[in-house]
Amino acid sequence: MLIKYAGVVIIMIWGIVFPAILLGLSKLFHPNNPTPTKLSTYECGLETQGETWVQFKISYFMYALIFVAFDVETIFLYPWAVRFQSLGLFGIVEMFIFMAILIVGFWYAWKEGALEWM
Repeated sequence: MLIKYAGVVIIMIWGIVFPAILLGLSKLFHPNNPTPTKLSTYECGLETQGETWVQFKISYFMYALIFVAFDVETIFLYPWAVRFQSLGLFGIVEMFIFMAILIVGFWYAWKEGALEWM
């Protein structure tokens, strides 16, 4: 039983050990000469003037979050399409329920104004 998972265990160990070795080597050989210029905050090459706290519209992020949510949900359509022939009536009913949930979520986001740009 354990022989079947030996490859997975070896890859997991290598995935932990190899980055640890590289981080250790980088700490060992990195130059350590901090200067005031290196320690300063870099913001597009210019020193900030005035208030650095700038408010911006959250709607840009809301669009991105809604896109990601619906995109991830529609990815689940692909396995269903691949196995469509063998699922039969159960698969069709299941997909209609899934699509109904997607449509209700989209309708709710639209009703709440999450899709309004301004």
